[in-house]
Amino acid sequence: MTPNHLPRLPAVTTLPSSSNALPTDPAPSPAAAAAGSKDYNAFLHEQLTRQQHNIQRYDFGDEVLWIKRASAGNPAWRYRCLDGLARLLRAPMLKPVPNPGGRQALATEVRRLRQLASHGLRVPQVLAACEDGFVMRHLGAPGAETESLGNAIEAAIPRGAQATLALWRQGLEALTRVHASGDCLSQAFARNMVCCADGEIGFIDFEDDPAAHLPLELCQLRDVLCYAHSTALFLEQSTAMQPARAIWQEHVAHMQPRTRQLLERTLENMAWVRHLPTSRRLGRDLQRVRMAYVLLTP
Repeated sequence: MTPNHLPRLPAVTTLPSSSNALPTDPAPSPAAAAAGSKDYNAFLHEQLTRQQHNIQRYDFGDEVLWIKRASAGNPAWRYRCLDGLARLLRAPMLKPVPNPGGRQALATEVRRLRQLASHGLRVPQVLAACEDGFVMRHLGAPGAETESLGNAIEAAIPRGAQATLALWRQGLEALTRVHASGDCLSQAFARNMVCCADGEIGFIDFEDDPAAHLPLELCQLRDVLCYAHSTALFLEQSTAMQPARAIWQEHVAHMQPRTRQLLERTLENMAWVRHLPTSRRLGRDLQRVRMAYVLLTP
C-alpha cells in the first residue's frame, strides 16, 4: 500500500489517525476554559476521561488543539507502505522500525516533537502530556485550511511544472533543514508534511524513532527515499521531472560523504527498476518506484 492509497484526512487535520472519524468538540467545559487562563494540563486530563477517539480536535478559546491518547496498537496500513517499499527498492533501511504502540509510542512522539521543536523545526507544540495522552497546538491558524504537502503538490499538477516544482522544492528544502539540524523524520512521505498558513512546511507523525535503531545517515537516507517515492510521479505528470533532477543533484552534492555513498549503493541495488514497463495498467505502485529511480539517478 502506498501513500496515495491511504485514507485522506480533511484538509484542516494536521495529524493522521487510526480512526476515519475525527470529530471536533466545539465547547470544552467551562472548568477547562476558565476566565482567560488556559490550564492545558487540567484540560488534557478532563478530556481524556471522556474522549472516545484516539485523536480528537478541540476548539479551546481562540485556538485549535488536538488531544492524542494512548491506543492499544497501531493499524497495519501505516507500516505496509514502508515494508513494501523496502522490498521493492532492496533498501532494508526502509523497513518499519519497532513500534509497540500504546504508552510507549505516545512517549516517543512527545519526546520527538519536543526534540524537533528545540532544533527550530515546525512541528505541533506539545502543551501538556501524561502517560495516557498529550495535547498539542494545531499547526495551522484557527479557521485556516491546512493541507498536506502531498495533496498540495498533486493539486498543483494542472497548473503546470513551475507550480508543482516550487512546492516540491520547498519540501526538499524543509527536509534539508531537518538533516542539517542533525536529526531525521520518522516516515518522510509528503503526506506527513504540512503546508502552514505562513508558507512554512511543518512535520507530523512521530510515533516511531528510526534513529533509536539505525545510524543517523541511514535514517536521513530513509527520509530521502520516502520523499522521492511519494512525489516523483507528480513531478513526471506535471513535466517538472527534468528541472527537479537538476535540483536533486545539487542536493546530493551537499550531502555528507557517508550518506552519499549509501545513496549510490542503494541506487545500484535499484538498477532493475529501469527495466520496469511504462504501462499504467500495471498500477501506480510500480510507476512511483520507477519515477523515484528516474528522479534520484544522475
